[in-house]
Amino acid sequence: MRENPHSMETAIDVRHLTVNYGKTPVLWDVGFSVPQGNIIGVIGPNGAGKSTLMKAILGLIPLLSGKVEIFGQPLKKVRQRVAYVPQRGSVDWEFPITVKSLVAMGRYGRVGIFRRLRKADWSAAEHYIKLVGLEGFEDRQISELSGGQQQRVFLARALLQESDIYFLDEPFAGIDIASEKVVIDILKKLKDEGKTIFVVHHDLNTVESYFTWTILLNLRLVAEGPVKEVFTPQNLAVTYGKNIALFDEAVRLSSIRSQGKIS
Repeated sequence: MRENPHSMETAIDVRHLTVNYGKTPVLWDVGFSVPQGNIIGVIGPNGAGKSTLMKAILGLIPLLSGKVEIFGQPLKKVRQRVAYVPQRGSVDWEFPITVKSLVAMGRYGRVGIFRRLRKADWSAAEHYIKLVGLEGFEDRQISELSGGQQQRVFLARALLQESDIYFLDEPFAGIDIASEKVVIDILKKLKDEGKTIFVVHHDLNTVESYFTWTILLNLRLVAEGPVKEVFTPQNLAVTYGKNIALFDEAVRLSSIRSQGKIS
């Protein structure tokens, strides 16, 4: 991937971020600054606080302390520049809505939830449905889709927002290899356009090929920076700690998966 001319601008700035669930600390004094125009992988063991970090940045859960800025401003001032793709498992896929209608919801942040979408909005929805490889599925109920197709629908909805920064929570979890390729190819194109993509990720085998920036997390920040500098055996050993056996197993499964033996 080529160098991005916007990469010196700060996309996300997190300072002394601490989050508790009740009296239990989930994130402790986390701080980092990420330049614009990167695909950022948030890596760590289960329970490390990866999804919590994303939700805290997006204002979906309260902070015990700390400060978050997006493009140098509080989230509320730049919300229209931000798109979010939640974990697929958190969505009610039995809700009776078609692919086209779900994707079109990405425009409500721009036109207003109580205003009727214009013809141009529906045309844009069709464009992004085609972009994620689901042309012909427009009238399909979302419950009829495979896991990979469902993930692509939510990506299309985020793309319709035409944002400057995209947050994706485990977008590759439980999807087929073909869908994974569609998703990562689109994310790389967004990066080349100067967009910033923040991804909670678990597949260690793909980190070096998917991301340009890495945040290693286990309740606290272990390391962050360019993948080539940060994604090292030493940092991974610190990140996974007592779960180093889990780390070794994740690498083994990732290797098998990359060979197409499991999906």
